[in-house]
Amino acid sequence: MDRLVLRPATYADLPAVERIAGASPVGVTSLPRSRDKLFDKIASSQASLSADVSGCGEESYFFVLEREHDKEVVGTAAIVASAGFSEPFYNFRNETLTHASRELGIHHRVHVLTLCHDLTGATLLTSFVLDPAYKDGDIPDLLSRARMLFIAAHRQRFADNVVSEMLGVCDEAGSAPFWDSVGRHFFGIDYPLAEFYCGVKGRSFIAELLPQHPIYVPMLPREAQDSIGQIHPFSRLPCEILLREGFETERYVDIFDAGAVVQARTEEIRTIATHSKAKVVAHPADVGGSAYLVANLDLSGFRAILANAALDDERGEVWLSETDMQSLNVLAGDTVILAPL
Repeated sequence: MDRLVLRPATYADLPAVERIAGASPVGVTSLPRSRDKLFDKIASSQASLSADVSGCGEESYFFVLEREHDKEVVGTAAIVASAGFSEPFYNFRNETLTHASRELGIHHRVHVLTLCHDLTGATLLTSFVLDPAYKDGDIPDLLSRARMLFIAAHRQRFADNVVSEMLGVCDEAGSAPFWDSVGRHFFGIDYPLAEFYCGVKGRSFIAELLPQHPIYVPMLPREAQDSIGQIHPFSRLPCEILLREGFETERYVDIFDAGAVVQARTEEIRTIATHSKAKVVAHPADVGGSAYLVANLDLSGFRAILANAALDDERGEVWLSETDMQSLNVLAGDTVILAPL
């Protein structure tokens, strides 16, 4: 079985990241098909990792999942410390308006979407892309949930709420029912171009062009209505992982394709709520024990793996194999952070 390690991306990873971005569906704006923007993404991550941070700010952290034996990158994932730090983070909020007439005896509730930036300032999970060869088993948990260990290990760098946008309904040609029924009328461009602008230019143009009044959902075509809050097959796996982590949906949707936006209180996220810190005790061979996500406490040298470990809570110790210790770049006596798989 391939040993995989999650670590911060470096400039040497740019060609691999560019390849992964090119294979992603239209709409994955957090991994734009632009070499310059991907370079900037890595550069921002490197700067954030070297910054002395005492609060939640403009930092972002970009990780790659590397196959250890040949250094092949097979996945990406990222964290934005504070969504909308430089410009509002827009979504549509699901709401219900009540229309009533006492004279006619009518009391009617109507589903509307209201443009908002309620989630501005929340920590944002983005850029989850994994080679299909690794989508079975526990590897997806490593790619997604190792970010939670990073947040737990460096808690002061992140917000009290965490959110993530799921890719909504769109086809291979780049047509999205919601966009075609709403956004196209105000922007005059197709869905792929709108998502591209969002990925490389930011979201400031959204408030300038989208209507500020509520959008009455019953007035939209049935196909557009049915797509609200739905999730593209590409996003089902990361969404399932986050739902198991305790994230909730239904309150907000994406402004372009109406894909679900999931959210959770940081301290209530399963991995963060159940994590432990323990000192490493070296074990010369396979430990047995239970399956864990394990990471070191470094910042720029962060490493996370899947490992069998024997945790002694009373002593505050964890037995790890020497191979696992090498992958994590830790020595006996060092402290690691871990959560049950």
